[in-house]
Amino acid sequence: MIWGIELTLYFLLVLTAVVALETRDLLAAVVALGVFSVFTALLLAVMGAVDVAFTEVVLGAGVTGVLLVAGIARMDRSSVD
Repeated sequence: MIWGIELTLYFLLVLTAVVALETRDLLAAVVALGVFSVFTALLLAVMGAVDVAFTEVVLGAGVTGVLLVAGIARMDRSSVD
């Protein structure tokens, strides 16, 4: 049963990574990276590394997300492509 959860989380990780890479809006990309970090933390928690999962949520989704949003607020929101 646990392999089904892990397989679903792996699929969601790939999906959010593709969304983060393909989106043109920088704020949407930051949100996708935050979701990616949460899915990574869930996968780590399922594997039994709860302390590493907690650190991933705090640093990956929390601090990094806040810093990226603050940086985007100081410049244009869309990419130049």
